[in-house]
Amino acid sequence: MSTAIQFRGKPKAASWASAAIIVAAILLGVAHLWSSPSSPIAIFPVDGDTVRHQGQIYRLVGFDTPERGNKARCEDERRRAEAATDRLRQLIAGGDTRLQRVACACRPGEEGTNRCNYGRLCGALTIGGRDVGEILIGEGLAHRYVCSGTRCPPRQRWC
Repeated sequence: MSTAIQFRGKPKAASWASAAIIVAAILLGVAHLWSSPSSPIAIFPVDGDTVRHQGQIYRLVGFDTPERGNKARCEDERRRAEAATDRLRQLIAGGDTRLQRVACACRPGEEGTNRCNYGRLCGALTIGGRDVGEILIGEGLAHRYVCSGTRCPPRQRWC
């Protein structure tokens, strides 16, 4: 079932409000698809190694996936990034997800700020008890990427 919204003439505030309600309903429906059936949490993939949960953005640790959009260095990287993001969505949709916040490789006091990890927190995500990074690495959609102390290694290239 699909619903088309058509505005004629100059839009009125009520029309915009109706559109906003419909968009919110659609987004809530998508959130439900990514919720774990065994857990009340909703996890939203941002890209292959980043998720959003309860208003916080988490960089998943232990692996790195290609960059999306204009951050990609070549078309192959862009294609691989979409594949990794799609696979993460599939894994999360399968349920039994667990997101655990872990310490980032940041200087003291900088975790969660723009001075470290672009303001993202760090997390470990498991699906059915398996680390999502290990799954994506095994499928060729990610590289191992392990930080230590307050330093991270250079990223491997995808192009």
